[in-house]
Amino acid sequence: MPLSRPLAIVTHPLYLAHDTGGNEHPETPARLTSLLTRLQDSPLKNRLSFIEPRKAQQRWLTTFHDEHYLFRLEECALSGKTHLDHRDNQLCFASYEAALLSAGAGLTGIDLLEGGDNLVFCAVRPPGHHAERNLALGFCFLNNCVLAARYWQQQYGRRKILILDFDAHHGNGIQSAFEEDPEVFYLSLHEHPTFSFPGSGYAEEAGTGPGRGTTLNIPLPPGADERLVLEVLHNRVAPVLAAFAPERIIVAAGFDGHRADDMSGLAYSTELYGRFGEYLAGWANRFCQGKLLSILEGGYHLESLADSATAYLTALSNHK
Repeated sequence: MPLSRPLAIVTHPLYLAHDTGGNEHPETPARLTSLLTRLQDSPLKNRLSFIEPRKAQQRWLTTFHDEHYLFRLEECALSGKTHLDHRDNQLCFASYEAALLSAGAGLTGIDLLEGGDNLVFCAVRPPGHHAERNLALGFCFLNNCVLAARYWQQQYGRRKILILDFDAHHGNGIQSAFEEDPEVFYLSLHEHPTFSFPGSGYAEEAGTGPGRGTTLNIPLPPGADERLVLEVLHNRVAPVLAAFAPERIIVAAGFDGHRADDMSGLAYSTELYGRFGEYLAGWANRFCQGKLLSILEGGYHLESLADSATAYLTALSNHK
């Protein structure tokens, strides 16, 4: 099938300077270099444009994060400390700037989409979906997807936002940001929290107050594979999207559900990520004039991350 749509990749070389302490930590610079090398060696290469993001400004950071937390993050990095809040959250002097650029990638991507592009993939690190308002967690410091959703609403007036998270781990930070918000629908497919970090994302967590019903968690058993996920996408996710009818879609694109990645017990194939791309491109065409923002989250086995992200993006670009 001929490639049909260009794809903007928002990334920055400073992401590689975010030092997590060596190869014993799973969130390494090699994640990005492997992914970007694979993309440039793929049939997609002639459809790619590479854009450097701007840093997220304070006014956008504080749409979710408290100023005191932002000060702690900056002080921790610039003072030479090696982690924030937990030893999982390793950082270095360059990490604060990298985090600002990671958060800014979604904002830059939204500007591209509103300016005429249709497909944007933010190849960023550090990731974001575990970051809470006042807490770094799970390698995440700033919640890139939350900040992007608020920017889309406040800068461009796109009120109804869907955030679909297919990372193997539940995006606790995204859920906490929007659990009382009826205009942002958070939908997560992840390994069951009984078996998986961070221990949230049970099916009964469905939002609260005016946001009741705009959170949908679909916890999957260890060993969940393509057959089960495709059934869920067709029978559970598609009807929910049709009922909500989002104006814009953000994808928290984590690739750690792959059967080769030991960060989860899921058994996704590379081909399944291509099917995610097919479904999401179809939903973007139906509800959002084809506009789709994807932001990299997890994925720690280098080969399967590169292969799966390429399969996902190829399916997006190929979709008519």
